[in-house]
Amino acid sequence: MKKMFLLLLMIPGIVITGFSQEKDEAFKPNGKPLALIFTNFHTAFSDGESASEFENTRAYLGYEYNFSEDFYAKVVFDVGDPKDGGDHQLSAFLKNAYVQYSKDNLKAYFGMISTTQFKVAEKLWGNRYMMKSFQDEYKFNSSADLGFNIDYQFADFISADFSVINGEGYKKVQSDDLLRYGLGTTIKPVKNVLARVFVDQTGDEVKQKSLATLLAYTNGKFTLAGEYNYQSNYKMVDGQNHYGTSFYSWYKPNSSWKLFARYDDLNSDKLEGETEAWNSSKDGQLMIAGVEYAPVKGVKFTPNVRFFNPDKVDAENITYLYLSAEFKF
Repeated sequence: MKKMFLLLLMIPGIVITGFSQEKDEAFKPNGKPLALIFTNFHTAFSDGESASEFENTRAYLGYEYNFSEDFYAKVVFDVGDPKDGGDHQLSAFLKNAYVQYSKDNLKAYFGMISTTQFKVAEKLWGNRYMMKSFQDEYKFNSSADLGFNIDYQFADFISADFSVINGEGYKKVQSDDLLRYGLGTTIKPVKNVLARVFVDQTGDEVKQKSLATLLAYTNGKFTLAGEYNYQSNYKMVDGQNHYGTSFYSWYKPNSSWKLFARYDDLNSDKLEGETEAWNSSKDGQLMIAGVEYAPVKGVKFTPNVRFFNPDKVDAENITYLYLSAEFKF
């Protein structure tokens, strides 16, 4: 009886404490600034000559805000060379400006959004500051654009995404009334194995179509992945096709070190009446290998070597020595 009496005395305290904890844990709107900087020093060797330079390839500056547990917004400015090394004149572009809604298995994005065609591959590659993933590097698609995207997780092993975007990317305003429609699906058939297929289409009389496929094994410490990408009628020019494969792998023994290697093979077709492929100046094989060192959180240094073997007749091989760096805060 005495024990029962003590228990009854404790119940109000337990209820009040639980209510207080629930109140303290209630969601509070919050936000924070963000900054991400990519820079490098490199030397190129070709035909007995060399050239060296420093590059500040990207600086992302922005702010993210959580309105509630379901609504999130992000604004990011991209400060970089609009020609990706073409003239080394930095310009600022609105990279992201979108609202995201998340509820259970659904995510929806609207505004200047990050596109999805190579988002999974870029995350697996994991070295965006050093070099873009295959589709981004060779201009198959833009990493951001105006439009909307819906992601839905049907089950633990399968998800799908559908997008409608302008198609010009974030560096250009809408210059026509065409839209690009994209559909992708990601499957995880067994533990640590991932497969993805993405298709999109845009155009009027001549349609540009893309196919991106990815197969990967990843377990957190080791990743091995392969991609095949094909795009027909690039920029709505009939027969202007380009395609290629990318294989990459990395091993991370601890939080400070990562070893990696990558092989790209880019090809393009000949247009009617031409003697060389339309993109012959970019076609070829690129090999990369290096080691990443992260002394503290938010700082990465990566010495790496790159070798480019061009397909173009009489073009010289090029060897690059890079020291790439990323600073995130």
